[in-house]
Amino acid sequence: MIRCPYCTELRTEEELVYGGEADLVRPAETSSDQEWTDYLFMRANLKGVHHEQWCCSAGCGQWFKVVRDTVSHKVLHVRKFEELPQPATEVV
Repeated sequence: MIRCPYCTELRTEEELVYGGEADLVRPAETSSDQEWTDYLFMRANLKGVHHEQWCCSAGCGQWFKVVRDTVSHKVLHVRKFEELPQPATEVV
């Protein structure tokens, strides 16, 4: 269960869409094929605390960011997409 920070509703996984690793930086259009391949297909796949992006697809349709422990599935922090991370609660 994750509470959407926009509509404030508590949602189940079925009501959300997982968008993958958060805060990826898109390469410049002049980047090499290898840089584009890494951006499109390579992910950290960390065990432990992970920064993710989710969409409230069954509700308001907004994208937001989640810090979640991939071992326990515990949600540590949820924030609006445009909000900056809070270093005290969001561990990389």
